[in-house]
Amino acid sequence: MKKFIKSLSANDVGSTGAHMAGILVPKSDGELLAFLPQLDPTQLNPSAWIECVAPDGTQLRLRFVYYNNRHHTPGGTRNEYRITHLTGFLRNAGAKEGELFEISQEEGCSTYRIRVINGRNDNVHSVDAESPLRIKLTSGWKRMH
Repeated sequence: MKKFIKSLSANDVGSTGAHMAGILVPKSDGELLAFLPQLDPTQLNPSAWIECVAPDGTQLRLRFVYYNNRHHTPGGTRNEYRITHLTGFLRNAGAKEGELFEISQEEGCSTYRIRVINGRNDNVHSVDAESPLRIKLTSGWKRMH
């Protein structure tokens, strides 16, 4: 199983009041980008829907999008990957800044699993119940093995 986690920022959980959509996926993280659906950078703002399952079994569709108008539109400024349509899920999970967002996928499976790791449902610093590995993320995404 491949698994990535991200420490949630205030912007990710909506506590800043900003109107930025979704969680940032760094362009420099080739392993994370390869884990997510392939997007065609020659298209303006290519995107793909990601079928996900939450811990309670709820089926969700997230959008993985490459906002790239900087390369396609005169005066365009955006050049970033994001996972969007997460607001309701994060709100329902009670996600807070500093908690962890996890996305994983079993080998050969097209559906992803997502969850928020927080003090109410997990030890914030524990990857999962089967692993003694402890983590503390200050920012960004990390691949979990």
